Amino acid sequence: MLMSTNQEAEKNEINEITEESVNVAKSNDESKLLLKGATILAAAGIVSKIFGAILKIPLTNMIGANGISYYTVAYNIYQLLFVIATAGFPVAISRMVSSRIAEEDYINAHKSYRLAMKFSSALGVASFLLLFFGAGAIARAYNIPGAEASIRALSLALLLTPMVASFRGYYQGRQVMTPTAVTEVVEQMVRVAVGLSLAYMFYKTNLEMASAGATFGASAGITAAFIVMLFIYLRDKKNRAEMHAASIKREEKEGDRFKELLSFLIPITIGAAVLPIMFNIDSAIVVRRLMATGWDRKTSEALFGLMGGYCDPIINLPNIFIDAICISLMPAITAAFTLKNKARLDEHLKTGLKTMMIIAYPCTVGLIVLAKPILTMLFYKKYDEAVMAVPTMQILSLVIVTGAIMRTFATSLQGVGHMMLPVRNLVIGVIIKAVVSYSLIGIHSININGAPTGTVIAYITAGLLNYRDLKKYADVSIDFKAVLLKPFIAAFIMGAATIVAYKLSFTVLGSNTLAVLISMIAAVLVYFVTVFKTGAVTKDDIVLIPKGELIYKFALKMKITK
Repeated sequence: MLMSTNQEAEKNEINEITEESVNVAKSNDESKLLLKGATILAAAGIVSKIFGAILKIPLTNMIGANGISYYTVAYNIYQLLFVIATAGFPVAISRMVSSRIAEEDYINAHKSYRLAMKFSSALGVASFLLLFFGAGAIARAYNIPGAEASIRALSLALLLTPMVASFRGYYQGRQVMTPTAVTEVVEQMVRVAVGLSLAYMFYKTNLEMASAGATFGASAGITAAFIVMLFIYLRDKKNRAEMHAASIKREEKEGDRFKELLSFLIPITIGAAVLPIMFNIDSAIVVRRLMATGWDRKTSEALFGLMGGYCDPIINLPNIFIDAICISLMPAITAAFTLKNKARLDEHLKTGLKTMMIIAYPCTVGLIVLAKPILTMLFYKKYDEAVMAVPTMQILSLVIVTGAIMRTFATSLQGVGHMMLPVRNLVIGVIIKAVVSYSLIGIHSININGAPTGTVIAYITAGLLNYRDLKKYADVSIDFKAVLLKPFIAAFIMGAATIVAYKLSFTVLGSNTLAVLISMIAAVLVYFVTVFKTGAVTKDDIVLIPKGELIYKFALKMKITK
């Protein structure tokens, strides 16, 4: 009897160990899928941002800070309406689709996408009409009337972006990131080709038309993306049919799906709109505030153009990775939450946040120490304005880290079902930003730098509130030493090495461009070593990314790690 009891206990123990091993394997597979999706989107984002820089950098060199101020106002307004009409749909659809696919309900996953597609298209038409016919009134309201043509040129993009966003959300919910990646690259290629060509036609004679030509590229780009996405969707018909044949059969009322869509869509859209609202606060108050404190209109518009023309194209590059990780993190967190697997949820959060920091820290540190060399290298035709933008760039670089932390926690909160909390927290941050920015911009010696300072404080506030809520409602466990401190130490060492490399290279070669390139290569090499030596990256971390085992073997061969 005793032997039988012992055998039973051993059998149960073996079953528990086996089940635990299966769960660990599943968690690792899902982490790999998360990082694979993030890698695909990041690769596409890099290409897209390179094309974006190809547009923004020569455009700024052509039309300067004054001309780029028209572009910035138009694009900030467009981004706000774009978010309202589209941004909530990819995330909402992704969440609805991924939760049903986790339960093998492929039929209702597809029906959820079709419902969202109809609704998003209607909002897109409304946004187009508002922007096209209200362009003049909007430009006058922002006290930058020269932006009218640019605003109207962007309005056409809003006709198709909602449908493209819905397509992308459907495939993201299936954790298939390639369609999003392909269409993003196509969109940017066409946008740059059309926008830069039109800007070049007008920049010598009319800055307003040159800016409008550049913004019209967005309309051409999204049209091309829509055509490609439609082709991908039609080609996927056979695969969808096979999924539907294997689907469980479950009845869902259209009205219930619509309510569910709104329950995700409203908070996500409001939350996504907060950031464009933040940028529009800058558009609305900067020029007015500067003029009220003694600056003339031309100088005020030029100072405002420093952020949009000189800093944003560079600061936005790391957002490629941040966006990619957030997009991949949402369905992973949702699936773990749906299956009530807390251990897997914690693992996904750790993977997402640690990856964020390994990317964000070196970008921030690098841009702080190389702000002047990079700006004067890229905007050599506007050297004086580039030098003026240096302190603004250094402050804005802090947005990379603070924004990455804030968005990771916000995505995780929404993934576990608390949709409105990140929205509330970001609104609190934006209110604080408005007060801080308004106050600091009014100080003559600070002027435009008050705006990015307010943005950094807003992200810190929202990030802390998000973490508090995530700890309260999901009881997450985060090893802050591993995910925050160790990557920071590695980036700090890299920053010191970068400064030394730049100064030595410039002294020997006398070329700013060569010195920047050499110091950036040195930064990459030093950071690759320090992330291993400080323990910021371990074998378990590196093997999760695509080709990670090869990277680890290389580090092992070079005796960088053990």
